[in-house]
Amino acid sequence: MKSVALLTALAAAALLAGCANNSTPVRTEPTYQEASANQFLNSSRDAVAKLTAGFDLSATGTGPVLVATVVNVNDLSRSAPLGRTLSEQYASHMAATGFDVKEIKLRGDVFVREGAGELLLSREIKDIARSHNASLVLVGTYSAAANFTYVSLKLVRTEDSRIIRGYDYALPNDRDVQRLLAVPR
Repeated sequence: MKSVALLTALAAAALLAGCANNSTPVRTEPTYQEASANQFLNSSRDAVAKLTAGFDLSATGTGPVLVATVVNVNDLSRSAPLGRTLSEQYASHMAATGFDVKEIKLRGDVFVREGAGELLLSREIKDIARSHNASLVLVGTYSAAANFTYVSLKLVRTEDSRIIRGYDYALPNDRDVQRLLAVPR
């Protein structure tokens, strides 16, 4: 009888100890290894790679490429942190693959709207490109839906506003993308 009571007490203690360990959530911080394998970054690299695959760099002419801020398709005058972050990544990836990308944030004569970054809308492409001697402009839009945010990229020739290349892809609306979609007030 004593052994049954002892076994019951030990089982109850083990059960309570197990519950105590599970009731306290353990927060795990992301690692540098996880950061280097981040799918958000990889999707931007892949988008630029697919947009520019087989592209003849000599076809860009002598001028640089400008990268416009990716804007909300429903309001082309606004961008969230998502659009600005994507634009920065596209510019970096294009430069890494050999494109002559001009950093237009360093100049004061570029059309910039407060909180929106460098916006190049169709009516402004020629003027801004001319002032920077740009041959191409990378423009893009995003559209947030229930499960995904859809991104559309276009390489536009500045001399005649023709779309030279285009590429569309989707981002999952995970916690990071949702936070980047939030427009600060």
